[in-house]
Amino acid sequence: MLKNRIKLLGFFFRQEKKESLQTKMIKVSSGERTTKLTVQVADTQGKREKGLMFVGKLPENEGMLFVFSGKTYGGFWMKNTLIPLSIAFLDSDGKILKILDMVPCKEDECPTYDPELSYQYAIEVNLGWFEKNQIKEGDFVKFD
Repeated sequence: MLKNRIKLLGFFFRQEKKESLQTKMIKVSSGERTTKLTVQVADTQGKREKGLMFVGKLPENEGMLFVFSGKTYGGFWMKNTLIPLSIAFLDSDGKILKILDMVPCKEDECPTYDPELSYQYAIEVNLGWFEKNQIKEGDFVKFD
């Protein structure tokens, strides 16, 4: 009887299973220069939807890598995102196709930042990180 009560209490008070994010070091190559970036990997629909929502601060050389199973279209939005970000859209080879700057949005309706091209990966970092590190469209990311 006591065992069943304990099981029942455990059922009611168990915590939700959270999807943990894998962390990975990537390298961004621009000419002879290589810049390292530590990213959290968002490789499921749930992780991609949450993204960097509610994150109050992002360390300087850290970001988030969004991984899609194949070519995808469409944009990103900044709903409930507290910090300004820059985003790079990459093809399947890691080539940076487009870089956009995005601003936080706490409204009900937020703009979408659409690269207007197909991509397989996206990387979000602090606003201006790509420019500060002289990384531009046409440069490559290595995911080792």
